[in-house]
Amino acid sequence: MELYADIREAVAKLCARFPGEYWRDLDRRMEYPTAFVTALTEAGYLSILIPEEYGGAGLPLSAAAAVLEEIQRAGCNGGACHAQMYTMGTVLRHGSPEQKSRYLPAIAAGALRLQAFGVTEPTSGTDTSALRTTARRDGAHFVVNGQKIWTSRAEHSDLMLLLARTTPQNAGPPGAGMKRSDGLSVLIVDMRAALGHGLTIRPIRTMMNHATTEVFFDNLRVPAENLIGEEGKGFRYILSGMNAERILIAAECVGDAKWFIEKARSYAKERQVFGRPIGQNQGVQFPIARTYADMRAAELMVREALRLYEAGGNPGPEANMAKMLAADASFAAANVCIQTHGGFGFAEEYDVERKFRETRLYQVAPISTNLILSYLAEHVLDLPRSY
Repeated sequence: MELYADIREAVAKLCARFPGEYWRDLDRRMEYPTAFVTALTEAGYLSILIPEEYGGAGLPLSAAAAVLEEIQRAGCNGGACHAQMYTMGTVLRHGSPEQKSRYLPAIAAGALRLQAFGVTEPTSGTDTSALRTTARRDGAHFVVNGQKIWTSRAEHSDLMLLLARTTPQNAGPPGAGMKRSDGLSVLIVDMRAALGHGLTIRPIRTMMNHATTEVFFDNLRVPAENLIGEEGKGFRYILSGMNAERILIAAECVGDAKWFIEKARSYAKERQVFGRPIGQNQGVQFPIARTYADMRAAELMVREALRLYEAGGNPGPEANMAKMLAADASFAAANVCIQTHGGFGFAEEYDVERKFRETRLYQVAPISTNLILSYLAEHVLDLPRSY
């Protein structure tokens, strides 16, 4: 029996109001799915991790994973809003009581969106410790200068979690042994107040409709009270949320794989060639069966990562393996689905090519497969560091 069957059923019913035609129209115009995100917000699904005392559902990460999996399984795209779930952990775990009281009720009510995550930079990529965006303390404010890229949903978010360097890497005393990841801090940026006053947003057109951008900071003043936790400890705070991010993205990929498998299975049973359904041919049915097995294996790893996370552990290996295996399973299922449909797999009206483009992203983001393999080699298998 699937976990959170009632939530899954309700999410599926909501998603049925947003069929393929809705997503195809947005895809052509590269527009944000405002109506879909609004419906999810009003139903309370984007506040599912916020404690009840702040107006949320107060459910564990596995409930959020169930929501995102079902969104993808229904043929929709959770990438439009999933950041509100995986950024939530940084605020919940490290935010001050005042910050929680100020922001969480409004987020839970849908009056605020926390969708933007300012980490990646053009020159640093996934080497987060090498980022160059600075936040210099000036009295009651931090003055921010720099640039972020792949800051998705920035145009559709009210708040941004920003990781910036508050202490230069060489600022420590001689012999202090300052790590490359030290001196980074997390700030909550109110983008409504910042836009046009030191914050500039430029959209980036990509192969999928992902509403991603690059953002520029030019002497942007952020109140010091918006600092999350301790100054200089931000890298650790961000890392603590990355396991949740990987697990939730993995759940989305499992949902994608289920959509592709069902789409391929249905078409293989209905499509007649040479007087018989193409699904009767082992050359067609075996690849579909293989992707099903791969999906189930990934799904079990996602559940294991969730179990460890909710037990209070630090499931870095499991979260990374879940993300890698699920992304591989969804992309393999996407390829099989296109192959099963033949030429029709490339036709817009079948939605296969759109979902193919969307799920391809997760071979690269939020962390590439090669970096996951490097992590496992070094931290699990005790092999020499490769970079």
